[in-house]
Amino acid sequence: MYKRILLKLSGEALMGDGKYGIHPPTLSRIAGEVKDIASGGVQMAIVIGGGNIFRGVAGATEGMDRASADYMGMLATCINSMALQDALEKQGVITRVLSAIKMEQISEPYIRRRAIRHLEKGRVVIFAAGTGNPYFTTDTAASLRATEINAEVILKATKVDGVYDSDPKKNANARRYRTITYMDVLKENLNVMDSTAISLCKDNKLPIVVFDLTAQGNIARAVNNPGDIGTLVGADQTAWA
Repeated sequence: MYKRILLKLSGEALMGDGKYGIHPPTLSRIAGEVKDIASGGVQMAIVIGGGNIFRGVAGATEGMDRASADYMGMLATCINSMALQDALEKQGVITRVLSAIKMEQISEPYIRRRAIRHLEKGRVVIFAAGTGNPYFTTDTAASLRATEINAEVILKATKVDGVYDSDPKKNANARRYRTITYMDVLKENLNVMDSTAISLCKDNKLPIVVFDLTAQGNIARAVNNPGDIGTLVGADQTAWA
């Protein structure tokens, strides 16, 4: 259905069942799914968080300077980006890492036109280091980069199968939305993305598909049949699953 997409992965997605770091089998599985989509002709960009290694907000809560903690979190996203690049290239996928913080030895600097050219050549592009600025999350980075490269959708991969009206792990009666508007996400303060990211998507009419990454093949389902999986944020009206 889509020709150009941006996949947003949380750092925690790379942990598998672990509590820290990168789980190689999980990384390999994700890389395999990305390969299948890219080989089908879909231009694919990826933004990865760094929460499996270090989260800036958590560091600031523990007394660290917020800006310093956020820069450390950006470096964690670079580690994850390099790991995913390695996993993809082992499966024969040509990949480029573009970083918002200059690191010439390990990645290319982020340049919008260069990123688009890589996508047009069929390369998978991984955006590292968030926006390059503290106080912005990787969700906001995903919204910004998706807008800049003219992506048609953001695929937000999580550990739950969509957006709920309350935490399904704490409330057995929580209900899942099939579709929901940007304004309802903001009004209900739902934990989809931070408000800056949602507002950016709203202003640019960029839809978000929130889906469960833990099930095998769900990335492809989100690309090919977005109406049949997870929750679509950005619909004209809110509806329950």
